[in-house]
Order: sequence, then structure tokens, then C-alpha cells
Amino acid sequence: MSGKIVKGIAGFYYVCIENGDVYECKAKGAFRNKNIKPLVGDNVVMDIINQEEKKGNIIEICDRKNELIRPAVANIDQAMIIFALKKPDPNLNLLDKFLVMMEYQNIDTIICFNKMDISDEDFMNELDSIYSKAGYKVMFASATEEKGVESIMELLKNKSTVFAGPSGVGKSSMLNALTKDYKMETGSVSRKIGRGKHTTRHSEIFYVGDDTYIFDTPGFSSLYVPGMTKESLEDCYGEFEKYKDKCRFVGCAHISEPDCAVKEALAGGHIDESRYENYKLMYNELKEKERRYD
Repeated sequence: MSGKIVKGIAGFYYVCIENGDVYECKAKGAFRNKNIKPLVGDNVVMDIINQEEKKGNIIEICDRKNELIRPAVANIDQAMIIFALKKPDPNLNLLDKFLVMMEYQNIDTIICFNKMDISDEDFMNELDSIYSKAGYKVMFASATEEKGVESIMELLKNKSTVFAGPSGVGKSSMLNALTKDYKMETGSVSRKIGRGKHTTRHSEIFYVGDDTYIFDTPGFSSLYVPGMTKESLEDCYGEFEKYKDKCRFVGCAHISEPDCAVKEALAGGHIDESRYENYKLMYNELKEKERRYD
């Protein structure tokens, strides 16, 4: 029988099948011998040991579409990064770091600004302009008032979406708003795997029907991007794409070099200043990190 790992705790893996049922499984020793660890999000094949108690063994891990290191999850179709418009005010430097992390790992990203019920329209228009210009899909919502939730759900259908964002932005409220119509499915998962003390430390998937999954991954706050270098940072800024090859110098960092097409685009209003300033901050952080480890 085939399914998807929705949570893993202490050597047990909880596999959700198409109808929403969840099986408690162990992984075969052969995986350990090959140094392969099942991940949340893995599509697997299992043998049923006890149908009544819903227990089985994982016998095959299917090929992964992608794999994130921290948190350790697999087979992501897209990410939704959630920030609040107010309480707390959005930290755009942190948001850009989230976006860079996803771009570096080639994951399509939607930006959701929550708490629109306590924000003003001018600020929302400003944010929409900044990030739409950078090539992102921008959504505005109020999870508590369920505004925009239906439109967001349309973007999630038939995909596995990882949710990311800092604490206090209403991520849990958004998850509750999006999954409330699927209490049977999410309830069966919750009863089988348990909630509470493990929730904030382990990645977890919510099955919301029709091959639609939401990954709740608190570990994304670590912003860990292995292998990232200052030279690769420009590739994570989509708005640089049509300018970066027109610079005077090959390998231009777009910071202090003369005749830089990216800086000319910035001066002309084609690249947002806050995005560019965050680029410089991240570039210098990566430069300093490389210097320390040389």
C-alpha cells in the first residue's frame, strides 16, 4: 500500500493513505544499513502488519522530487511564507532571507501577509508593489476573520505546500482556517500521531484532501542554507535577472563596482530599494561567514 509520511517521532513514521487513514510504521533495517532516513513528505510503500490497529512496515521510499535539510522534509511543490502586517510589523529583511532560502532550493513561493483587518490599504499596496515587482505571488488575508482564506486554498489545491514564517504572525490561525473544513482527515491524523509537546519541534503534514498537503515546519526559523555563497546570492533575486549580465565587470557583486546595471536599475526605480539593501546585508553576512571559515 502507498502513502505519505506525515510525521516521524522516535523511530515511528506515520503514513497517511489516500482516504486519510494513518498507519503507524517502522522502517526496514535495510534503510539504516544504506544510511537512508525516511523524511516527512516521503512517498512510501508499506506492508500492512495489522489492519485493525493500522500498523505496518515501510518497505520502499520512492524517489524524492526535492529534499530540504533543515527542517528535514521532502517532496515540496511550493512554499507559503506568512508574515503579519501588524502586531508584529513585518521584518522585511527576515522575509527576504526566507525568500532567498526558497529560491536557492528552487521552490516556488507565495507570500501571504496576514492580519489585513488591522492594517491600512496604503501599506498593503506598498508591499504588493515591492514583491510583485520581484516576481512573487502576494496574498493578503485575515485568518481570524477568514478573509482571503478561500483564495489561498485555491493556490494550495493538489500541491504539497510548506508553511514558514516567524512566531506571532498568525500561522497557526491560518492553518486552522484552512483545515477547518477537513476535520475528519486532520482529526484522524491528530488522533493517531498525537499533538501537544511534539508539535513545535517536529515537522508535520496536514492532509486536506484531493492530494493536497500542508507542511507545518517550525524549524524554518533557523534559516539554514547549506552551500550558499555570496556569489550565488544574486541568482536568488529574480529582479536582478535581466540586468546582472549587463554589468561592466564579470562577477560584479552589484555593490561598489562602477557601471553596474543592477545599480542603474535601482536608481531608475526598477528594483526596490529595501530589497536591494537587504541584498547588501546578506551579501556582507555571507562574505563575513566565508572569511571566518577560511
